[in-house]
Amino acid sequence: MISFLKDTLQVQVYPARTAMGEAAAAQAAAVMTRLLAEQPMVNIIFAAAPSQQEFLEALVLQPGIDWSRVNAFHMDEYAGLPADAPQGFGNFLRERIFSKVPFRDVFYLDGQASDKDAECLRYTALLEQYLTDIVYMGIGENAHIAFNDPHVADFNDPALVKIVDLDQACRQQQVNDGCFTVLNEVPQWALTLTVTALMRGRYIFCMVPGEKKATAVRHTLEDAIQEKYPSSILRTHPSAILYLDNDSAQQIDLSSFHIKPSIQ
Repeated sequence: MISFLKDTLQVQVYPARTAMGEAAAAQAAAVMTRLLAEQPMVNIIFAAAPSQQEFLEALVLQPGIDWSRVNAFHMDEYAGLPADAPQGFGNFLRERIFSKVPFRDVFYLDGQASDKDAECLRYTALLEQYLTDIVYMGIGENAHIAFNDPHVADFNDPALVKIVDLDQACRQQQVNDGCFTVLNEVPQWALTLTVTALMRGRYIFCMVPGEKKATAVRHTLEDAIQEKYPSSILRTHPSAILYLDNDSAQQIDLSSFHIKPSIQ
């Protein structure tokens, strides 16, 4: 593993995605355990995507976590998908972690809600009640975070939850990931936590493996911090870690960073 800083963002690069996921899970579990020793409960936002698979698999196996004092939130959801659709992000998380450990509570965004504005307000109230300690997330092929695609990303968003239309690159990624067969099947609208909501987390763990994410990673680290590349905002967070594998890091000019070799 190699590590370096870009602004305040810590970056760790692992040889393969399995090693990346396992390391991220171990470090995340250590933070969870420390917070649980300091406060009565911990509130965590979870992303749903194939990029999170290895991390989630490793996280549920971490020893010593009192999950009964952890509240879970899910980060974003398609609007209008059938409630039992396997592509639903809530269903993804339920299958991979929410049903596997005994959370204190799990809060879902309801993409089926008839009044989407009211649903955004309901979820906002929960986020205000249970202030976010940790965010587990990824980065999209277009550098989105949650469903904040470049055309809707707002680094000073007054909202915590909003309804967004998805750009074509975002929707195509869902096809590339094998979640949908063709572009026309991918919903055009979604409910998402905003950039503001994500950045309010005290700690951010961002897992981004795979060569399809290499361009987004380069924009995240090497371009100016701007809403054109929403993930670039991570470079301003005081306690964020970006986890990469060799495939997702392949476009980074490592010679421009002060690399700190370490043994994992």
